[in-house]
Amino acid sequence: MFKKALSLIFVLYSVFTYAQPAEKLIKILITPDHADWQYKAGEKPRFTITVLKSNVPLQHVEVSWWVGPERMPALDSAREVLATGSKTIQAPAMTAPGFMRCTVKLKYDNQEYTNLATAGMDIGNLKPVAEEPKDFDQFWNQAIAANAKRPLDAKLTLMPERCTETVNVYHVSIAHYSYRTRLYGMLCIPKKEGKYPAILKVPSAGARPYYGDTALAAKGFITFEIGIHGIPVNMDMSVYYDLITGAISNYWMYNLDDRDQYYYKRVYLGCVRAIDFIYSLPGFDGNKLGVCGVSQGGALSIITAALDHRVKYLFSFFPALCDLTGYLHGRAGGWPHLFAPENLSFNNKKDKIATSAYYDVVNFAKRLKVPGFYSWGFNDETCPPTSMYAAYNAITAPKQLLSVPETGHWNYPEQATKAIDWLVEQMKK
Repeated sequence: MFKKALSLIFVLYSVFTYAQPAEKLIKILITPDHADWQYKAGEKPRFTITVLKSNVPLQHVEVSWWVGPERMPALDSAREVLATGSKTIQAPAMTAPGFMRCTVKLKYDNQEYTNLATAGMDIGNLKPVAEEPKDFDQFWNQAIAANAKRPLDAKLTLMPERCTETVNVYHVSIAHYSYRTRLYGMLCIPKKEGKYPAILKVPSAGARPYYGDTALAAKGFITFEIGIHGIPVNMDMSVYYDLITGAISNYWMYNLDDRDQYYYKRVYLGCVRAIDFIYSLPGFDGNKLGVCGVSQGGALSIITAALDHRVKYLFSFFPALCDLTGYLHGRAGGWPHLFAPENLSFNNKKDKIATSAYYDVVNFAKRLKVPGFYSWGFNDETCPPTSMYAAYNAITAPKQLLSVPETGHWNYPEQATKAIDWLVEQMKK
């Protein structure tokens, strides 16, 4: 079992590692004056800006900088020349928990450069603003029960070109949600007869083909990697490019005015349906089941574990869909920023706000019962840390957070290593 736990290195690197930004000729360093980037309410963070070329301060460079709560209007800004290549600025205080961000831009040799740093203010006390519908549990229990009545009608197609000496790979289609609706995924099962634990891998936003995790399966795991759009996951990438720029462009907005027709209802139920399928497999050990993902997948990991007690542990890196209505309360909300200023004229309606509450990660996070490992950074511009901490602080289940403040919507390999250590500990129990 210990060796099987170690094998999850493949899951963590394939699911959780988003590549960090490439190095550039000009580097803008922004350093908060607290080593952990965290402050008490009412403190005024100090940011030191340093511009480097060949790791040496670039003198007499003109920069523009501004500070303010993440994704909110600036509270202070300036455009000035840094005679020595460095300058320290003091940001305004925040009286409420949240994040104060310093952003710097400059132009050098006709190239534009930018960077940011984000200070956390009393983040342990950051509370969600998402409302919880009174019939939240009833809504989802009824939806899951109705979906479970449909026969799985599983269709497994062996993909010989992807199989290995020790692993079989299948393209899977199962009945789901409504008449002729299907859920698709890539299943990898060890060829050696036996009972194996399983990992459900849920996707980040967009659409793409999947290839199956044969490396993990070779170490003694069943893996099931699903898509969410009701289309096969073994087509050429050009098909998905056409879909995400056409038919499913902005799918997260579809039918937001109706809680029963909203796009994500089928998605969330699909994750539970995938677990139904895993439990139908004769090679599954019937006990050890984990779910993992990043961004949208990080949200789906939390949601799936909250909806289905059969999940025993979860991994979630920088989850989306957290505290969606934050913008309506003067602070950042989670991706896909349904109520951000650019979407407000279209979405700021009672029915859409009400629907969002049934799909907000915050309301699932409150219901988690199983251990989880979480990781993100303060500089995430896609999934604002305000939204992620709002959800994390609502979790009462056993939890471990690895925050790496300087990261954005990406992570270091070391974060995956920490997750491996956590997993090994869980598997020893």
